[in-house]
Amino acid sequence: MSMAVSSDSEVKAEPNVTPMIDVMLVLLIIFMVAAPLMVAGVPIELPKTSAARVGQSKKPMVVTLTADGRIQVRDEFVDRGRLVSRLQDIRAAEGDAVVYVRGDKKAAYGDVMELLGLVGQSGSSRVSLLSQHSPTEAQPGAAPSPGAAPSPAPAPAPTP
Repeated sequence: MSMAVSSDSEVKAEPNVTPMIDVMLVLLIIFMVAAPLMVAGVPIELPKTSAARVGQSKKPMVVTLTADGRIQVRDEFVDRGRLVSRLQDIRAAEGDAVVYVRGDKKAAYGDVMELLGLVGQSGSSRVSLLSQHSPTEAQPGAAPSPGAAPSPAPAPAPTP
């Protein structure tokens, strides 16, 4: 701490914070280096077991609705009446996994919704819809692809 004496013989104390900032920066660097080392955990020796290893299913659970209305589970076609029982059998054998639902863009919206309902009836709680990414249509201001119909201009807002 430095002290200054003014002309009217009054003592003014001015703290010097530079050493304190240096100490704080050194502590910050020490914690930044030491933090990843603390995350590693305590070394332990795990016991051995003969239980079967729990793992993810080898193949993803994909349910597909084709353009002609047929339903495919993974690589096999399934009737609508057997879909729920087939999904329950797979779920019982492999455990609860995410069910990916794909629907052809030519399939009716109601058919896709019905398929989602059947997947839900099978007891699957995690369902994901798949789509194909189209980079040219997703970007605003991008040029339309050849043969694509131009989008209509927005109508002007009515004035009172």
